Amino acid sequence: MNIPSYLLVIALSIFMFACPSKTVEEVVTQTKTTPIVKKEEPKDLSPCPKFQDAPNPDEVETNYVLYRDFFKAQDIPKAFELWEKVYAVAPAADGQRNTVYADGIYFYEYFMSQTPDPAKKEEYTNRIFELYDEIADCYPQGGYSEAIKGFDLYYKYKDRATKEEIFALFKQSMAKDGMKTNDFVINPFTALLVELHQEGKVSTEEAKEYEQMIRQLIDNGMKNCKGTGCERWEIIQSYAPARLEAFEVEKGFYDCSYYVDRYFPEFEDNPADCDVIRIVYSRLNWGDCDKENEKMKQVIAAGNQLCVEESDLELAYDALRKGEYKKAIELFEKAEAEEEDTNKKAKIKLIVAKIYNAHLKNFSKSRQYARQAAKLNPNWGEPYILIGRLYASSGPLCGPGRGWDSQIVVWPALDMWSKAKRVDPSVAAEANKWIGRYRQYMPKKEDVFLRNLKVGTSFRVGCWIQETTTIRTAD
Repeated sequence: MNIPSYLLVIALSIFMFACPSKTVEEVVTQTKTTPIVKKEEPKDLSPCPKFQDAPNPDEVETNYVLYRDFFKAQDIPKAFELWEKVYAVAPAADGQRNTVYADGIYFYEYFMSQTPDPAKKEEYTNRIFELYDEIADCYPQGGYSEAIKGFDLYYKYKDRATKEEIFALFKQSMAKDGMKTNDFVINPFTALLVELHQEGKVSTEEAKEYEQMIRQLIDNGMKNCKGTGCERWEIIQSYAPARLEAFEVEKGFYDCSYYVDRYFPEFEDNPADCDVIRIVYSRLNWGDCDKENEKMKQVIAAGNQLCVEESDLELAYDALRKGEYKKAIELFEKAEAEEEDTNKKAKIKLIVAKIYNAHLKNFSKSRQYARQAAKLNPNWGEPYILIGRLYASSGPLCGPGRGWDSQIVVWPALDMWSKAKRVDPSVAAEANKWIGRYRQYMPKKEDVFLRNLKVGTSFRVGCWIQETTTIRTAD
């Protein structure tokens, strides 16, 4: 029903005169002083096309929500169809996240996995790297674009960039983000740092600078992590410091305090084990620890009391204590050749194996001598304990420190520890200790299933290990 305008005016007049004037004043005053709050636009929005820039913002946002739902449900065809519509007009989404670009990379990686056609694979790969560049253009703040591009080049597309180029991308990312560096950068960056330094392409000064930064990042990450983020930092902590041990072979790279922190606890755990005493003394001496250092004095005293040799072997041990590792190996091999007792010959072989492991970081040589020791004394479990430890600690060498390639090294390690117990019951306690420590790091059932493998079947572990083992899972 339409009410004539003059009746509305009369009604309003009656209402106003009927109300006390104070009430009217309060109403008017409130109307004048109540601020109108305007919703502030977020700062630093992407300069690239966003939802709000699209000719039909509501439709684009709806398509975005729908494609994300299909994406989560792994209905790739429907998700991709809607993704293309969103990408065409609003690739920067709301201007605060690179989700559309990142999802596009996922789609094209999926398409690559589904085609055997090399030309198609190349086409999809080129499209992926176009999207990387668009992320860099549309979200220039921070080092994420360099980080994710370097990460994927390192693990997925190594033929598209040299190690130096990938290393440079990680450096750019870390320079931008500092202590907020993306955690997924640390493991591959650490591996490249060590490799390039060993090849003479990264100076000792630069290697020291980044070695310290890596440790600071890990320390900060472990202290401030939350939820599932802590699991990632634990993986990083188990990988990067172990990989950085490669710098120990360079005299003067680490100082005395590093070697005390790294090796003295081994002496505290095994204060009467001459092998441990000699290794710890040699490492502290290599780090130029003063003979008056209290911890050094404890190791020296234990060695003098328990481990003085009265034979030609003393020359070999003396070279070992001085950090003259190649000379020590030559002298041990000479002593072993002159020894007639096979058990003593086996012990000398194992000492050489431990030098290659602890001091020279040469796992394959270490295994070679451990196998020779086991052949000389088939009923001795210690060589198999060492080989198991070599395998178990190869995660950083054979993979990124996390995931399948780094986990499967545990299988042959468990084989060696089981064999150690079988041939020599006296080492059962030590073997069980290592088995209990590393069993949790085996792959999960879903990881085996996704690779069309079966628990209990044979599997060949590659890398330097090259052993056939049995598939097992941590759950």
